[in-house]
Amino acid sequence: MCLAVLAYKHHPDYSLILSTNRDEFYARPTAPADWWEDHNDILAGRDIEKGGTWMGITRNGRYALITNYREYPPEKQYPTSRGSLVTDYLKSDVTPEEYGKTLMDEGGQYDGFNLIWGDTHSLHYYSNRGPELQEIPPGIYGLSNHLLNTPWPKLKKAKLAFASALYRSGSIDHSEMYSILQDTTPAPEEELPNTGMDKEWERALSPCFIETPNYGTRTTTTLFIAKDGTVNFNEHTHATNQKKTHSFQLSK
Repeated sequence: MCLAVLAYKHHPDYSLILSTNRDEFYARPTAPADWWEDHNDILAGRDIEKGGTWMGITRNGRYALITNYREYPPEKQYPTSRGSLVTDYLKSDVTPEEYGKTLMDEGGQYDGFNLIWGDTHSLHYYSNRGPELQEIPPGIYGLSNHLLNTPWPKLKKAKLAFASALYRSGSIDHSEMYSILQDTTPAPEEELPNTGMDKEWERALSPCFIETPNYGTRTTTTLFIAKDGTVNFNEHTHATNQKKTHSFQLSK
């Protein structure tokens, strides 16, 4: 997951509206989002290489997503997959607050990451490259490969379009929430972030939707959790042009 915009308790009908792009090497084997056979209350895609996931939700409304924190060259290579942080939370029954304490204790065992996780009561954010654990108040947020709301050009563009779509009418257009993240326009040279990579790579990674020969945006996912407990999880796998919607009611 490399770009996400979300509205948390900011819309009269939805407790969460989330639009995300997952960027990854095309060769990395991945299973599309579905209910897991070994944990049938988890709906998520799966990284076949390491077994974790980048985003998921459970039938009782626990959800999480992760992005990598871009740093080059990396400080160190860690053997533990960051995707296990999402999986461990979704499998557990600890409160989001308790899971935050675990992250603070164990976050140093992973490459740089950003994690957003929550349930029907609260939402939280933590980066092992950031200053502190945060409980997220109602509002509109964006996350890419730096800290929450870091104003990289693609994040500013995505948040502006996302907020505009929310405010334009009382109803939510699912296709518009999806299309927000399909922009392939690179950022202007003078606005490119400086993460240690050469300018060619910074430019290639700067659009909302990334396309390079070996790496790019593989899926776009939207998640809508209505205040009445109705969930719509929509995933578009770009390589196969496969679109699938999972709809269900949160369990009590």
